[in-house]
Parts: sequence; structure tokens; C-alpha cells
Amino acid sequence: MPSIRPRLLIAGVLAAAVATTAVVSVPGAASAAPKSATTSAAEKRRLDRLPTPKLGWYKCYQIAECATVKVPLDYDKPKGAKTELAVVRIKAKDQKRKIGSLFVNPGGPGGSATQFALFAPDFLSDPVLERFDVVGVDPRGIGFSANIKCFKSVKQQTAVFNKMNVAFPLGSAEEKRYIAGAKAFGKACSTTGKTLAGAMSTAEVARDMELMRRAVGDKKLTYLGFSYGTALGQYYANLFPDRFRALAVDGNIDPRQWAGTGSSGNKILDARMHSAEGASRALREILIRCDRAGEEYCAFAAGDPVANYAAIARKLRAKPLVVTDEFGTFKITYADFVGASLNYLYSTYAGEMVTQLAAEVAALQAGGTAAAAAEVSLRKRVQAAKEIGYDFPYDNGFEAQSAVICTDGKHPKNANGWPVATASRDLQAPYFGRIWGWLSVQCASGTWTVRDEDAYRGPFNKRTKATVLVIGNYWDPATNYAASVSSSRLLPNSRLLSSDNWGHAAYGTGVCVTAAIDRYLLTGKVPAKGTVCKAGHQPFTEKLVIGEEPGELSAKSAVAPGKTLPPVVAPKPVSVLTGGR
Repeated sequence: MPSIRPRLLIAGVLAAAVATTAVVSVPGAASAAPKSATTSAAEKRRLDRLPTPKLGWYKCYQIAECATVKVPLDYDKPKGAKTELAVVRIKAKDQKRKIGSLFVNPGGPGGSATQFALFAPDFLSDPVLERFDVVGVDPRGIGFSANIKCFKSVKQQTAVFNKMNVAFPLGSAEEKRYIAGAKAFGKACSTTGKTLAGAMSTAEVARDMELMRRAVGDKKLTYLGFSYGTALGQYYANLFPDRFRALAVDGNIDPRQWAGTGSSGNKILDARMHSAEGASRALREILIRCDRAGEEYCAFAAGDPVANYAAIARKLRAKPLVVTDEFGTFKITYADFVGASLNYLYSTYAGEMVTQLAAEVAALQAGGTAAAAAEVSLRKRVQAAKEIGYDFPYDNGFEAQSAVICTDGKHPKNANGWPVATASRDLQAPYFGRIWGWLSVQCASGTWTVRDEDAYRGPFNKRTKATVLVIGNYWDPATNYAASVSSSRLLPNSRLLSSDNWGHAAYGTGVCVTAAIDRYLLTGKVPAKGTVCKAGHQPFTEKLVIGEEPGELSAKSAVAPGKTLPPVVAPKPVSVLTGGR
């Protein structure tokens, strides 16, 4: 969508949100409550016939308990091949008043839920930590669970990924090289990695979570998922609509867009999800607010920030910026600049971080005395990026992410169509259409040929017995706020909670939104219809302090001293300024 209409887009989304929460009553009419759905016979057959796994807990990580457990690779063949899952539990502080277990997932796909659970004491509120055992189950193929491995060696993996080691390709030569890498990648996962790649759909992960619910002894599931973890939560809600007591999903993916149901299956992933529109809208709003705030509050306020950002991008697209000093030479491309901007949009301090980046790159382009400080700051990022590589040990993060995306959804057949498709996306969502669009090129159905026959394609509109809490924030650059609105509309028994914070997801960004999620998890009570929470921080409300990096503030929670934001994971391409894939 054209960037000249950001306020109209937001107004439309907000109107849709209000429409979804409107109460319609007919005087004198009375009817019984709609009947909720139950777990299907097919899912009962898959799961309920299995014995409840026994988790051999042992002390680990000083504060936790660990276990591993083997589950069927294919639930239709319970006596067949198995795959191993890793589980971590941090026990509730008040065991006598414990409600049960809180299952958590950080997103990705590819994020480690066990590591996320270990961070729980840092980001979850104390009342939640007191009443719940926090449980993280690494999805099959991911983290400390049995790993998907598409290549026989790091050497083979590196040879392929080196062809894709840019934030996104630009120009026919780069695009050709990137597509060649993507095709080799898809082929590797469809052959060497086939066994797990063909069994990593979100439906399988939801089935694993249902089995683990039984294993920890909970009668009903309690769940908190972020980013891709919202897709997992919604899949569970539709596969097991009567088996959870509370299910909160923050930073939502619309599961129909994710799966590519109907005619949308002929489109690339971002043409369905519109992440790029969310990022483009957020960037434009930041630049407009920067202009209003002035130079005392925004590092990029001189002149017209919208036009100046475009000028930086235009110059970088014509010619990369090459900086040489006593430490050597480093290069900043247009793709690097866009990739770094997207990375910073994930932060609650997105406004300060994006405009600081733009100011530094502009200073380097202009040269002169202002360039020296900018050079030092940018070099720190470049040096950090160089420390991340693909040497030892084998890193399967990109493979894990792709296995879920490619297996869950229906994708166009020919990878050679991505240059045209991503260029179209970039026209609709300036700057970010390509970076989000290229994320799924290895998933072209003619390239990624392995399938999971038990992947779930819907429906996603089951009336659940308990109410689902759907949380979305207006300026999310990865999971567009509109998807939280449509996800809430899709689930008949759900409640939409909105927040005006910046960054990816909302928990921890303000007292209002965090307290509402905590209350729901603890009691099952949802906030009032139409609730919109104010964030703890808005851009350009504090005067600039010379020498202070805005990123130093980005991990702080706005809820309580000593708490940080949850380390939510979303799929992002590489950038030399942001530390690699």
C-alpha cells in the first residue's frame, strides 16, 4: 500500500478493531449461548490413545529442571519413528497456591522455548511467577530438541548460505545468485533434511504441546505465545478448542495468511501477511514525529526527515557507502541500511534508534567533521556483525525457521518469480517489501518439495470453550496490527486487546497491557471490549543526551524495576549492521 496514506491505514485498522468489539443486542430477544467446539475425532485418535509420557526431571541451569522425551515423528504412526523434545521447567515460587503450568513460546519460527523459559524470571511479572510453573518445550527440529540438519557438513551449508548472505538481493546479478542459493537450500532440506523437514508443521508442534500438557499433569493448557508463537497458539485453539483454560497470543499472525489458504496460496508469504506494510507505516510515522519533535529531541530532525531518509536510501542504492579508517574498510549498502532500520523497528525505542542510525549514515555521506562520531558508532555494529559466522558448531537456525514456514504454507511454484513479486511488494510497502518478500524464496513449491501430510490448513474459526486473548500493537514491524484484528475476528470466542507501543509485541511495554495479560492468565478474565492500552514510552519525549546510545534503553521493561522485555523472536534476514542472520 502506498506510504502516502499511513494515517488512513491506521484509521481503517482502528475502525476495524472497534467493529470487532461492538456489542449488538436485540431488545426482547434471548438465546442460549453458542455451543463451543470440541476436539475432533481425528485428533483424539492421534493423541488420546498414546500413553502419557513420563518426564525424568533433573536439576539444570541452577534455577530450572530439564527433561527430554521422545514423541512420534508421525502421530498417525505411534509405533513408528520417534523424535526427541527438550523441556525446561521453572517451578512456581508458591507451590501451595500453584494454578498449573504456563507454556511459553518466543516465536521465530525457530526460537528456543527452553531458553525463553529460562529468561522468564527476567520478564514475567512476579504474580505470574508465583502461581505458575513456567514450561518451555523446544519445537521439534529446533533448539535443544532433535535438530533438523539439511546439510552433511558446515562446509556444504556455508557454500549455500554464502549465496544468500545479504539482507536481501537487489539487481539481477544478486537476485540470480540468491535464487541459486535458495534452490540449493530447498533441495537440501527436501533430501538430506527430509525426515524432520516433513514433520515440522505447526500442527505437529501443537500436538506435541498437547502431549506435554498431559505430561506435566495439567488438566487444561495455559499458554503465552509471541510472534510465530501466536500461530502455534491459534493452531492449538482450533485443534483442541476445549482443552485450554487460558491462551494469550501477543503480536499475531493471521493463520489463514500464514497457511496460504484459498487463492492466497499463489502469493509469496509477505503478500499474504503484509509485514512490510506494518514496517513501512511505522517508519513513516517515526519520521513524521521526529520532524514535529525538533532537533532537541530527535537526532534526524534537521530539514524534512521523510525526504532526508529517502535521499539516504537513494544514494546508497546508487552507490554503497565505503568507509576507510585505521581499522580497515567497511561497506554499507542500501540493503544493509534497510535491514538495520527494520531491526531497530523491533525495539520499544524504535523512534530513537532508527533516527540515530539515519543521522549517522547521513553524516558519513556528507563527510566533514560530523562523520567521525558516526563512523565510530557504525563501526561498532560492523565489528559485532563480523563476530557472527557459520563456522563451528553447526547452526541450524535458518533451516529450522524455513522448515516451518515452507511446510506450513502454500507457496508459488517457481523461485524465479520472486524478483517481480518482491519488487511489487516494495511498491506497496516502501523500503521493506523486498526484505520481507525474499524471506520465503526457498519455500517455492518446485524447490521445497518435502511435505507434511498432517499439516493443518484450517478451519481457524472454531468456537473455543475458554476465551482467547489476542494482543496487538499499532506499530509492530513484523506482525502487522491488522493481523491481530483479523485473528480476533476469526475466533468467535476471543477478545482483542490493543496497545499503542512501538516494537514487536506488547508484553512489558506498559503497565496497562502487561497487567491485563497477567490478569487473564491468572484468572481467565479478559479486559473490556475495545480496550486500548497506553505504552510506557513514546518516541522523542526525552531530550537527547550527547554520548548516550538510544539502544541502551531498548531492553528495559516499562512495568517494574529489574524487569526486561521478553526476548521475542521473529524471522529476519541478515544485515551487516545488525549482526548477521
